[in-house]
Amino acid sequence: MAPTASGREPSPYYGALQDMVDSLFPATDDDPAAAVLAQAGLGPQVRRLDIVMAAEAADLPDELREVVNLLPPGDYTRQRLCVQLNSAIGGHAWGQVYGTVE
Repeated sequence: MAPTASGREPSPYYGALQDMVDSLFPATDDDPAAAVLAQAGLGPQVRRLDIVMAAEAADLPDELREVVNLLPPGDYTRQRLCVQLNSAIGGHAWGQVYGTVE
């Protein structure tokens, strides 16, 4: 892979967190009402334990599993999970290496 503008090369795991989030929250394209609720942060929720298990099942590298393991206990909507993960990714300056989630 080509280096980014910062000179850091994307990891082979670039986008792996996005894939994990997508697996936890199936697409709502077929149901416009569900899409509106999800966008408002009122959609389905998953438990932290489910997120940790999904990260282990995805065989994420240690750095990304650490990010997931640092999530506070509780239930997460897609929006809340993305905010938490992106905050940790940004704090470690790994956005260009591993990508962010939406």
